Amino acid sequence: METEEDEEQGQGYLTPVLSHALFPGQASAEAKKRYEALQEYAKRYSWVGMGRIHKGLREQVRVNDLSAIQKPHLFFLPDVPSVPFFPRDAHRHDIEVLEANYSVIFAEFKAVYQRGIDSKQGWTSLGPKGHAVFPLYSAGVSVAGNCRSCPRTYRTLLCLRTFISSNSLGSAGFWLLGPGATLGSSYGPTNTRLRCHLGLQTPPLCELVVGGEPQCWSEGHCLLVDDSFLHTVSHKGPSEAGPRVILSVDLWHPNVAAAERQALDFMFSPDL
Repeated sequence: METEEDEEQGQGYLTPVLSHALFPGQASAEAKKRYEALQEYAKRYSWVGMGRIHKGLREQVRVNDLSAIQKPHLFFLPDVPSVPFFPRDAHRHDIEVLEANYSVIFAEFKAVYQRGIDSKQGWTSLGPKGHAVFPLYSAGVSVAGNCRSCPRTYRTLLCLRTFISSNSLGSAGFWLLGPGATLGSSYGPTNTRLRCHLGLQTPPLCELVVGGEPQCWSEGHCLLVDDSFLHTVSHKGPSEAGPRVILSVDLWHPNVAAAERQALDFMFSPDL
């Protein structure tokens, strides 16, 4: 509910929409493209429920200029409760589905891993010290060949209620990190999602630090991470420990409303 102070300052959720305020001139071409997509969505459907998205698009320039522990570089939805790690209850159904299928998911991972880590075998993001990704969904599009290689994992993803499978903010796949590797500090693109990590193979001395809070993975169990916070990943175990392996799945943030999810699917459609 807007306060009198909000109304006086013109900062209420719907004020920019109702007043047709100009979009910031210093906004990037990408931000202007998303703003135009929101306008098109509203013409087709409604402005109802779009206040936070409109406000977020207008304020993205300011967010990008901040020095902060949470700074999504593509889209920030205002007034979304955020912590680096979320409790299981935030997505209990989907977590239970993933954990119940741990054994079959891990078996399918081992089958594709044994074929060799190579771009010809469907692997991407090949980096130093065993960093690699076997994507099942990439930027909202299923990777058909890889999904055929992991049919039960693919069907498990389809059983999830909050999997982001229809826009470019969502991905899913197997992520490897070899011994001695560290992925430097970075921010995820948006705070409208939570990244769910199912531990598949988790050697000792592997750590994820998000917003200054450290956590370790556990085999067969999920972590819910808001990767719009500054985060680092490291594997400081011995070479004989083998790679750390997780299944990473992008889920909607529980405080993003259904109408907002539909609009974001439209705005961040892989076809745009």
